[in-house]
Amino acid sequence: MIEVKELTKKYGDRIAVDNISFSVKRGEILGFLGQNGAGKTTTMKMLTCFMPATLGTASIAGFDVFENSYEVKKRIGYLPETPPLYPELLVSEYLNFVADLRGIPRGEKKKRIEVVLDRCQLGDVKNRLIGNLSKGYRQRVGLAQALIHDPEVLILDEPTVGLDPKQQSEARSLIRSLRSERTVIYSTHILSEVAATCDRIIIIDRGKIVAQEAINSLGATGSLTKTEVIVQRSSENVAQCLRSISGVKSVQCLSNGKERIIVESEAQEDIMAEIAKVVVNNNAGLIRMAPVQLALEDYYLDLIGGKRGVVI
Repeated sequence: MIEVKELTKKYGDRIAVDNISFSVKRGEILGFLGQNGAGKTTTMKMLTCFMPATLGTASIAGFDVFENSYEVKKRIGYLPETPPLYPELLVSEYLNFVADLRGIPRGEKKKRIEVVLDRCQLGDVKNRLIGNLSKGYRQRVGLAQALIHDPEVLILDEPTVGLDPKQQSEARSLIRSLRSERTVIYSTHILSEVAATCDRIIIIDRGKIVAQEAINSLGATGSLTKTEVIVQRSSENVAQCLRSISGVKSVQCLSNGKERIIVESEAQEDIMAEIAKVVVNNNAGLIRMAPVQLALEDYYLDLIGGKRGVVI
């Protein structure tokens, strides 16, 4: 659905987006995660035809973003960080205006407005001035304008910024409800938003992609994985034998009611088999082996802190 290849954006000598490549499948919710200034918004502006790239290519639904921008714009809904609202208009007037801009036929316009009013829970405020609405309701109106033409792709830039916890929860529920109906790219620097909403994440730091991971596979970081080994008896001899295995990077012995050994190694099956063999041969009493599901916050801070420097 979305293909990005070697996309680069330069402002003079400054590189805002540095040779990034990724793809997003139909029906997938992709979290675009990074600090403020990492290059998230610049990337989204290029994907939505708002600005040209310096180098590289991007396509949406088979149409080149830079050569067929009109076809791309018909297929995307875009919610920028600051929604494009007119405070002097009623909510219903504004959505009617957006529907006209999107070329929705007169016979379908009323139905489409009713659908997004219901979907975004705006029915109670449809006859109120946008300028008199709370931040949360204005964000909903912004999302409604992005959805009104029923796009195949939805691009959301910091959609929950400034919302209170209840409003954030409602926004997450709405975004999750779009899964399978359309492809979503969801930019944020809030870790809990990504964990609660997305299928997969891309982490960008200083214009470069430093990781691409499925949310449910965060135990593996790049080419490395962490494995928790629960044993009946731990000893320094067991640890030393594990450290001698080719491909093992570190071994940490812990005790938290059980004897635990955390082994960081290359993600290869033969290494996992060798770890189990060493534990059994040392009569440590192997109880369980399992990959460590790394917390998103630890993973994110580890990457942007430059400890791994792995680009995948």
